[in-house]
Amino acid sequence: MFRIALFLGTNIAILLVLSLSMSLFGVTGILNENGVDLDISSLLFISAIIGFAGSFISLLISKWLAKRSMGVILLETPKNETEKWLLNTLSDISYKAKIKTPEFGIFESQQLNAFATGSSKNKSLVAISSALINHMNRDEIEAVMAHEISHISNGDMITMTLIQGIINTFVIFFSRVIGHVVDRVVFKVQRGHGPAYYITSILVQILLSILANIIVMWFSRKREYEADLSAAKLVGADKMIAALKILAIKSPDALPDQMAAFGISGKKEKSYKSLFSSHPSIESRIESLLRNS
Repeated sequence: MFRIALFLGTNIAILLVLSLSMSLFGVTGILNENGVDLDISSLLFISAIIGFAGSFISLLISKWLAKRSMGVILLETPKNETEKWLLNTLSDISYKAKIKTPEFGIFESQQLNAFATGSSKNKSLVAISSALINHMNRDEIEAVMAHEISHISNGDMITMTLIQGIINTFVIFFSRVIGHVVDRVVFKVQRGHGPAYYITSILVQILLSILANIIVMWFSRKREYEADLSAAKLVGADKMIAALKILAIKSPDALPDQMAAFGISGKKEKSYKSLFSSHPSIESRIESLLRNS
């Protein structure tokens, strides 16, 4: 609850500071003098509603979407000894992490990966690929499960949703402001909105969304380190490091964007592309575990 309150409070504070700053520094007056009849406060409010609505809708349907997009088959009644071990291990780790045992499923893939998703700690899902079960030993699978459980217990799904909501708010806000300025000041449109407003707003929103994604992915990478450390506390650093070494050898496939931030690993990116990666390199994650565990 503290994390949720912190981010909501931060977002509200930022909106208020931005609104007050624009008034104090005369930005609204300058816009009005140039024919930009824009209500900054109303635009901020509407941008926040739209920005957070989209983010929270994505969160609410995340588990449903994950099951269908990834073809997750829920494992409820074990049919063999391996399935029984998987369910018991998940339950044990969840108990240690002090959360309700998530739904558990397996999705068909020839690559090693896993993910966690859901709208809350007690309404979550953990899924692992069939290849991961076949190519990792039990200690390594346990570590992967602990990593995904850590994402849930750390509240990463809610936190990422709130951050995305904040980002969405400012992307919408600034794209509309720039669209208004171009429409009124450059093209001298007096009433309503001309084509320039819509074209500029769309282009700026696309550009700002790309740039803002760097911030979201940076935070996602930070949460991966935290999930690794939490998993190490739950099952042991040696198991987590062993699992990461296997992932380094066998390159995992990419998960859909909705689950990528909560997977066990991501794409291997080089140079500037790493700014848009949801996961840090395996090497840096192992170094972090060795340094902090």
